[in-house]
Amino acid sequence: MTNDPRDPHKETDDVSGAARAVADGGAAGHEAPPLEATPSEPEPPPRAPPPGDVAELAAACVRFVAARYGVELDFAPDTLSFVDQWVRDARAEAAGRPEVAPLVQAAAGAYLGEVIRRAFGGEWVVGADHAEWRLCLSTVYCAFNPIGAVREALLCEPAEGWGAHLELDPGERDGVEQRLASLPAVDPDDYYAPSTRFDVISIVVDALRGGLRARGLGDVRFTPDDYR
Repeated sequence: MTNDPRDPHKETDDVSGAARAVADGGAAGHEAPPLEATPSEPEPPPRAPPPGDVAELAAACVRFVAARYGVELDFAPDTLSFVDQWVRDARAEAAGRPEVAPLVQAAAGAYLGEVIRRAFGGEWVVGADHAEWRLCLSTVYCAFNPIGAVREALLCEPAEGWGAHLELDPGERDGVEQRLASLPAVDPDDYYAPSTRFDVISIVVDALRGGLRARGLGDVRFTPDDYR
């Protein structure tokens, strides 16, 4: 979301002239008005390392992709396109080797979750069963299971019981769903791809953060306790 810098009472849409006047010291004989500070997000708390199980699986994803495609993943969002390709290839391989799917969904899911956590802030909730894992975002109320998301990418269909859907505040769900419903339709392969999942999370976070700021709650942060 962006704020329109234009004054609704002005009769012109030109804002460059005003910017030049401030930069040049204003009109002759007048001092330029002081610039107002632009509101910004509060500094996030230092990012803690992920749980050991998550770190090991994400590192495995890095190794597998490097060995297969010669690319070193660095947890930047644009590296998810290589994870997309790994999932596509694994989908074909899993038809003859069913043991491939659990390995790929766990490693790629942990990597996807770490990319999202590093981009938006959050904490993992893990346990013995991967189906119960969740990533709880801290800057907005939104949680889901990244491993379940990759399972859906392998299946190209919903994975019941894996928590891949987004857990949102009930009061915010309708607005978020309307926003997502306005996006262009894509084929199932792209719809479930890890890179698309990151894009969807980006849109959701942007919408929810905008709502929090509008209510004066821009500095609110969530912990896993808030999701219980």
